This record gives sequence, structure tokens and C-alpha cells, in this order.
Amino acid sequence: MASTKDRQRALERARYERVQAKIAKQQAAARRRRRVVIFTTVVAVVVGGGALAAALAFSNSPKATPAASGTPTASASAAASASPSSTAEKTGYTKSGTASKNVGVPTYNAADAAKPYTATIHTNRGDVVFTALTTKAPYTTFSFEFLAGKKYFDNTPCPRLVSSGIFVLQCGDPTGSGSGGPGYAFQDENLGYFGTGSTVTYKAGTVAMANSGPGTNGSQFFLVYKDSPLAPSYTPFGTITKGLDVLTAIAAKGDDGSNSAGGGKPKEPVTITSVTIAQ
Repeated sequence: MASTKDRQRALERARYERVQAKIAKQQAAARRRRRVVIFTTVVAVVVGGGALAAALAFSNSPKATPAASGTPTASASAAASASPSSTAEKTGYTKSGTASKNVGVPTYNAADAAKPYTATIHTNRGDVVFTALTTKAPYTTFSFEFLAGKKYFDNTPCPRLVSSGIFVLQCGDPTGSGSGGPGYAFQDENLGYFGTGSTVTYKAGTVAMANSGPGTNGSQFFLVYKDSPLAPSYTPFGTITKGLDVLTAIAAKGDDGSNSAGGGKPKEPVTITSVTIAQ
């Protein structure tokens, strides 16, 4: 007959196994959520020319990555004419998809691309200012400056806010659908900025491109207002120096949950009124 101590040990062991099983179940669910792509259509808020929304995706629809739920990705239509594999092998700007605003394709100039600049994103909720990482992501920052100069971002909505798992506001699509882009795509840059691994932390204050796969960057980008775990697949190209309080105030109002991959439209609508560049 089992002693009282033996019974107690058996009960404790059973209790421990139940707790471990519960933890394992929660971890498995978290892994599944991380595989969901960011910036889907609205998720794809970010990349414009073929990319995130996702994502900010995020433009092309975001590919599934081992990133947190709601990854910034751009939806698939904008970069439809260039497959991620073919685009990723090229350096420079490649015509891709239909432009949401006809601004042409930038002609890259290395000397001009290297020049440092500060960008101010003027919104109806306040200004967000960032320093461009021109030496680390020259094609990305050159494209952003080009689009800003063409008034591509003027009077455009930011269609995606994610406030759980990752913490981003995705903008850069004139259509507000998460599928718009500039009519061209370009390669990824600076992907080791936050380290390597299946997931890295995109620090609060990061400005990064949304995408739908390698080489599908366009116009959609996302603003990180709180440290966020993401796959190291999104080009970081700026550091916010002013306006994090604007982003956190927007996030505090919440989102409408309309994005199946995480987040949705901000409950308090956000519109970029203009973007100015100072060198």
C-alpha cells in the first residue's frame, strides 16, 4: 500500500505535469501566432511598391514568416509583376505593379543617396520626425526621399495599427487598402541591424519597410512605437527622434480589429498630410 508521502509525491508530480502541459500548449499557440504574417491586405500596410502592408505588407502580400502576429507586410497586388525571387537578385529599382500615384521611378545616385537627412512626417495627430539611415540603407532612404519630394505620401491614410504582440503603425499606401505601391520595387537592406535569428527585437523608434517577401520593398513602411519581436526581414531605415508620444497616443485609442493577421484600422483615423525632408 502506498504511503502518504508516496501519494503526495504522485499528486505533486501530476500537478507539475499538468502545469508543464499547459505551458507547452501556450508556447505552441504563441509560435503559431508568430508565424502569422504582418503589416495580409490591411496587414500589409507597409511596403508599397510590392510590399507590406506589416506590416506593416506591410505592394505584395506578406509571406508567412516566424514573426509575431500582425507582422508588417504589404499586400500582393503592387508588386505583382515582379516575383520576390527575381527582384531579390537585382540591385536598384525595378518596375513592378501599378502605381497608386504616377511618380515615375527614381534614378539612383550614390553621392546623393549618401547625404544624411531628417524626415518629418506631418499627420493630423501630430508630427513624427526621424533620422534616415542613409549609409546603412541607401536605396531605401533614397526612395523615401524621392517619394516625399513627389508628394506621394501627401494626404494618405495609415490603414493599419497593431497593438498586441507587435506595436506598429503602418503607412505609405495612398489607396489606404494595404495593397498600394509606387509602381516599382527594390532590394532589402540593413537586415542585420538588430541581429540575426528567427526573431529579433525591432526597437521602439524604428522606421522600417513592410514587404511581402525578399526584394519587394515599395512605399509602405511601419513605425515601431514599442519594442516588437519580428523576423529580421524588414529593412530598418530610420530612427525616430521626435513623435513617439504621438504614436503611443494613437495606439491608446485602439484599432478596429479588421485585420485577420493582427490589428486593424486605427479607431482614431490617422492621415499623413505631408512629408518634409531636411538635409
